[in-house]
Amino acid sequence: MPYKWTHTGENENLACLQLWPHSSLPSGGFVGFIAVTFALILLPLFPLLGTAVLWGVLPFLMVTVAAIWLALKRSYHDHNILETLSLEANDVHLRRRNPKGDQQEWDCNVYWAKLSIYPSGGPVPNYLTLTGNGREVEIGAFLSEEERPVLYAELSDFLAQNNQPAS
Repeated sequence: MPYKWTHTGENENLACLQLWPHSSLPSGGFVGFIAVTFALILLPLFPLLGTAVLWGVLPFLMVTVAAIWLALKRSYHDHNILETLSLEANDVHLRRRNPKGDQQEWDCNVYWAKLSIYPSGGPVPNYLTLTGNGREVEIGAFLSEEERPVLYAELSDFLAQNNQPAS
């Protein structure tokens, strides 16, 4: 699961969780994939060199490579999401940066924050939400069905530790 916990103070209860979508094709792989695709598309054109048929087929093959490139770039753009959950002494703050750059925010007192998972009945299996301050917000919408219960367990433990009275 693509996430990172960072502790922001001497107290282990002050922490920040960052979540982002998994990218199965890193940028280096993107370049390699386009290069291999281009080479494989050109391979059948070698027998057509020097013929008029080459100029009839070549534009369609180049449009195909361009379409693959544009589709992969769009996929990278659509996965440019970052969710940051800050857990501090008295507050829980969730910030989501969407692909277009706009941000959504949610705040709540840690005592009233409630983490819920809906194994069924939600928009997706294992729908994960935080409730508090009169709102229910989804967290980890881009995570897989198997990753959400793991995140639920970690966040439940952390919120339970954070709600303990100080001694």
